[in-house]
Amino acid sequence: MYRRILLAVDGSKHSERATEQAVAIASLIEDSLIEVVLVADFSKAKNEVLHSQGKEELEVSRRKKLIDIEKIIQEKNVNYEVNILHGEPGPTIVSYANDQQFDLLVIGSRGLNTLQEMVLGSVSHKVVKRANCPVLVVK
Repeated sequence: MYRRILLAVDGSKHSERATEQAVAIASLIEDSLIEVVLVADFSKAKNEVLHSQGKEELEVSRRKKLIDIEKIIQEKNVNYEVNILHGEPGPTIVSYANDQQFDLLVIGSRGLNTLQEMVLGSVSHKVVKRANCPVLVVK
């Protein structure tokens, strides 16, 4: 049923819990695939670029956010791919999920930026409202 699972992460503990749930679902289904997406937020990208030594360091800092996520997936021998997208997290995740027609989207209930969540509404809330596929929000 859920062969193509989109897992939206940001490197937070909530992302790790979402990963555990995505892996639990994927491990029940033969030939399932988890596609992990990390969105490089435009509002933070300028700051990251200014404080990095170059393009390679910037890529390394983004990949570091994925180390624990990949470790959880690899421990269960589940097929996965990783994509780093660019844009505002909520709309970018929704657009990607709707364009690629995933069977399930898994996302943590909170991310790294709690202030933004209080002011603008959480990314997970925006995703639930606009995604065309079922969404699992993990607390």
